[in-house]
Amino acid sequence: MSEIRHIVFDIGKVLIHYDPEIPYRRLIPDAEERAWFLAQVCTSDWNLEQDRGRSWAEAEDHLIDLHPDREELIRAFRMHWHEMVSHAYDDSVEIFKEVIESGYDVTMLTNFAADTFEEARKRFTFLNLPRGVTVSGEVGLLKPQREIYKLHAETFSLDPAATFFIDDSAINVEGAQAAGWRAVQFIDAPTLRKDLQGLGVLP
Repeated sequence: MSEIRHIVFDIGKVLIHYDPEIPYRRLIPDAEERAWFLAQVCTSDWNLEQDRGRSWAEAEDHLIDLHPDREELIRAFRMHWHEMVSHAYDDSVEIFKEVIESGYDVTMLTNFAADTFEEARKRFTFLNLPRGVTVSGEVGLLKPQREIYKLHAETFSLDPAATFFIDDSAINVEGAQAAGWRAVQFIDAPTLRKDLQGLGVLP
């Protein structure tokens, strides 16, 4: 088994919290109506296209054409995005910093819209600590597409067999493994610490 030299972190739901319901609990107080809106209008699949690089203007126009009576709520998604990333996971960030301080080559690979990532980076300054990041919205590829793992490895000269990836999504973990990386699904910080200790990355 190859020695791990490169650690790659996902960001959302690993290092920072993300929950679209947060602003919509205020904007749509009725739980049933709110659930319908997020399942049928501003859906995860719709938002994922911004992570692929679609502009917010195009995304909003598309939905407003379909749901003109909900224009204000549709535009509220981007307007109140900052509320959706309400806080960092301090225990995960502590591990993140420990790995960097231990001398490992740390990068990040994230499905994130380009503009909202820049907002996140200004707000959560620890996102500037690693050697670099591949942002899906900037490269037009999404996890778990094999091409994004290949691009990340080539961009940062990673040896796939010596690379360990951490992501909250099982399908993204499987994508990394298919690209020849070692990978684990993030459950919580104590579990991640044990995983990294098992690899000899942390004491």
